[in-house]
Amino acid sequence: MFPWFPSVWCWAPQVHFPWSGAVQQRIEPHTSWFAEQIPPEAGNARIEEQAFAKASYGRQLGLLTEVLIDVAAQANGLQPKAEQALCRLRALKQEIDAIKQAEYAAAATRLADEVLAVRERGGAEFAVLVQQLRPLLAELAGDEPKRA
Repeated sequence: MFPWFPSVWCWAPQVHFPWSGAVQQRIEPHTSWFAEQIPPEAGNARIEEQAFAKASYGRQLGLLTEVLIDVAAQANGLQPKAEQALCRLRALKQEIDAIKQAEYAAAATRLADEVLAVRERGGAEFAVLVQQLRPLLAELAGDEPKRA
């Protein structure tokens, strides 16, 4: 350094006004929230996340419920406590099935209402929608789509 310019005289404060200075922000989406909800003692969070991607907990429980009810129906002489639990499990499965059916029916109604709304608006959008839906509906119904 220069002998005639001691370091005591170098006063250079850094002042940052709002919206100035070093600003950092993470902009990538945070999609691993599910893995963070799994406590470390519960197992490997990455494995749990991949297993959940294959079949949700609801789907896994549904499969286990179906197997358990079927096996219990074939078993003879269940204990009274087990018989009560089986009755509650059957009732719970029926309630869940009713919830699913109600949701599917509501989704079908919403879809039909949307198609009708597009038809009422008219225009080329409805013709495009018909062109898209006709082959799909024919395929789902087991019919061969009509080729124009």
